[in-house]
Amino acid sequence: MSLDARQITVRRGRRDVLSRVDFSARAGALTAIVGPNGSGKTTLLRALVGEIPAQGQVYLNGADITAAKPWTLATRRGVLPQAAALAFPFSVIEVVTMGLEAGRHAARRTLPAQALQRVGLRGYEDRYYQELSGGEQQRVQLARVLCQVWEPVCDGVPSWLFLDEPVSSLDIGHQLSIMQIAADYAARGGGVIAVMHDLNLTAMFADTVALLKDGAVQAHGAPQAVLTDHNLSLAYDCPLRVNTAPPTDTPFLLPHAAGHA
Repeated sequence: MSLDARQITVRRGRRDVLSRVDFSARAGALTAIVGPNGSGKTTLLRALVGEIPAQGQVYLNGADITAAKPWTLATRRGVLPQAAALAFPFSVIEVVTMGLEAGRHAARRTLPAQALQRVGLRGYEDRYYQELSGGEQQRVQLARVLCQVWEPVCDGVPSWLFLDEPVSSLDIGHQLSIMQIAADYAARGGGVIAVMHDLNLTAMFADTVALLKDGAVQAHGAPQAVLTDHNLSLAYDCPLRVNTAPPTDTPFLLPHAAGHA
């Protein structure tokens, strides 16, 4: 099972934000979408889930997403946006339960508490969402999404996580724990597609990488093949070297206690 997108084009005004993009991701793998600011990463993710109008076709597990009912899609894929502002004072448990009600496991009333424990927020159930830090809110939203598609595989069909910068507001410890959650979901048969800015975390956790620039895929494949000096220097318009420590005594930190849990 896989996600397959063909000839995806998104236009804003007279400008193509994405231009005839072909993209694929397989279940059982973590696929990262990387690239400089403005390259079209979030736009591609939003097109893949049908959140914005786009030309082209997107097939999830072989089915055209434009032909599926929203509630059917909600049982097969959960979407984590970059940020989610709430207008009303919901408690943490109420926010997470929204994901439970949207998915196929609504009868499993213990899942919200399990999901909060999974993201390191046990005991936060009764706190108000608006009172949390940005990083805590991000983890609450991930717990919500996990509740929606808790099982990576249901009835032999993979579920999918679409994550837009899932670690952008987190400290290094929580970055690693969240990426390990995503990698574990993929290892158990689910599909994970994540927009990433951190290239080190991408190299450590992704099974496949799509490198975007100017609304097009510049390279797509295994991290070792995509994250090269040549590809990255072209994409980011600056000279970049892979796996080279700074030439001075500037601290250079690479976590060793990382990898797939």
